[in-house]
Amino acid sequence: MQPLEGITIADFTTLLPGPLATLMLAEAGARVIKIERPGGEEMRHYPPRIGGMSAPFAVLNRGKKSVVADLKSDGDRARILRLLEGADVLVEQFRPGVMDRLGLGYAAVKAVNPSIVYCSISGFGASGPRAPDAGHDLNYQALTGLLSLSCGAPDRPVLPPAQIADIGGGSFPAVLNILMALLRRERTGEGAHLDIAMTDAMFSFAVLARAEGEASGRYPGNGTGMLAGGLARYNLYAT
Repeated sequence: MQPLEGITIADFTTLLPGPLATLMLAEAGARVIKIERPGGEEMRHYPPRIGGMSAPFAVLNRGKKSVVADLKSDGDRARILRLLEGADVLVEQFRPGVMDRLGLGYAAVKAVNPSIVYCSISGFGASGPRAPDAGHDLNYQALTGLLSLSCGAPDRPVLPPAQIADIGGGSFPAVLNILMALLRRERTGEGAHLDIAMTDAMFSFAVLARAEGEASGRYPGNGTGMLAGGLARYNLYAT
């Protein structure tokens, strides 16, 4: 028996952070139902293709069941709410406020399923001045100063070979917190709303550089003080 057998996950996410998180949960035995807009999520159209299917989409979404729904349609939204009545976990990756406007925010879903574990993944979290801002993996690394630890000149840092913020700040924290929330629910019967901000985790990747800077007054990297500046800027954004 796999550890998450019997757990049903409603996956509203696209691209990389959420789909990778739900893939890891699916591989642990969870049943993942992927909610896609008419025409499918954008990654279905990403090259390269294998047998007519997007290889990136296939890698991230294998083993999941897809359901098409127009979330702006009253009928489709009602159908999805009925599906959510029997779900254990919901994972979404829209900008903060979008699910509320669609009538599928945490309060609305909790009303039909009080024990739901509702996981929201975004760039800057659900509150604060930057909450509604769009961004990409590289933006989150740059704003926190993590990119300054890359080799290369300060104005031309070498780009990381992987999506550190998407995976290390989105996928992994989502999986970890979903599992902890499920364990807590097992003990208390209570659900939870998880707020995963991809930018927050970037400081974890620079923890040794921060320790060196705090102790010596000199921060490593290609832009002296950029890491400290990133921390100071983000503390302002988070308030």
